[in-house]
Amino acid sequence: MNISVRTMKKSDIVLIVDYFINADTEFLKGMGAEKSKLPTRTVWIKKLNQEFDKHIEDKEFYYIIWQINSMPIGHSNINKIDYGNTATMHLHLWKDQKRKKGLGLDFLNQTIPIYFTKFKLKKIICEPYALNLAPNKILKKVGFQFVRNYETVPGEINFYQAVNRYELTIAQFKQRSRY
Repeated sequence: MNISVRTMKKSDIVLIVDYFINADTEFLKGMGAEKSKLPTRTVWIKKLNQEFDKHIEDKEFYYIIWQINSMPIGHSNINKIDYGNTATMHLHLWKDQKRKKGLGLDFLNQTIPIYFTKFKLKKIICEPYALNLAPNKILKKVGFQFVRNYETVPGEINFYQAVNRYELTIAQFKQRSRY
């Protein structure tokens, strides 16, 4: 099994949008998202296509596709990008049968250096839904430090919830990896 990551291509936009649009309400709720808050498929695809064409320093979102044997099976993305400083990371495995297999660690170890390098980041933040155990567990394994638990509406598609804030600095990542 060959695990790899790559920058999103325009053809991946539909895969990313359909992952959310086709998800059932309970699955979305488990990650802290609310189906009624999702943009329409057309609006979301248009937004990601516009974002794709922006210069790196102007991007609001950036996506990395996760692959097994060159087949896309998930993605990570960053948003709230403050180029040269910080960004907020998100993690998504699209297929249930690929979850809870330990793949996240390999994917993140390949993904995180791309974010630090391309966006000259000093720190990556991740704030998963406190009740979504998988990302909370994997972030610690990658080296993210737990900062605090608090309640907020983390994004446009989320409901009010408790989140756990984790942070990873470039120095911390370099210290624990082969980066």
